Amino acid sequence: MRKTIALAVAAVTLAGCGVLPGRQGGGGAERQPSQAVAETPTGKQPDTAPAQAQQSAPPQDTKVIASREAEVSAGGAHGKARADITALKRQGRLLTLNWTVTSLDGKVNLHNGMGTAPLDFSVAGVSLIDPVNAKRYRVARNGTDADATCVCSGTQGQWLERGQASTLYAVFAAPPADVTKINIELPMIGVLTDVPIS
Repeated sequence: MRKTIALAVAAVTLAGCGVLPGRQGGGGAERQPSQAVAETPTGKQPDTAPAQAQQSAPPQDTKVIASREAEVSAGGAHGKARADITALKRQGRLLTLNWTVTSLDGKVNLHNGMGTAPLDFSVAGVSLIDPVNAKRYRVARNGTDADATCVCSGTQGQWLERGQASTLYAVFAAPPADVTKINIELPMIGVLTDVPIS
């Protein structure tokens, strides 16, 4: 009986180490790629995420660089909203704007509240105003014909209840390199002035 138990324990131990054929683990050619685990400044090892989660897109910037609150009304919805600008980044000839709209009270209509027409379910109505050169920049489009869509977030079906938020983006042609701050005009919200470009 003792001999049977000892053999069973040995088999389980070897299987866990990956030594037995057909087993994944720590030995032989079937060894998985090692993942280095660095210690944090507190001396604890960080939690490891599943492989799928590690392959997801990198997180967006969350630091708020400009903010504005406003009473909003669009499409029969009324409420109070806050827009937080989280990024305004120059990349070559393009400028990418990221922001979050949060409903503070009531219902906020992003469904068609930030477009350029009643059936425009996007944020194409957002624009940048260059006070130095007195120029307005509209959201970039993927063509020149009437069917060209904006290079920006879609908003179809977005009706924000209190406490809900939506993260949005829009791409523009970049202003001249000497322009380091710009004004952002958001439909329903208003104008945020002197927002720094990074």
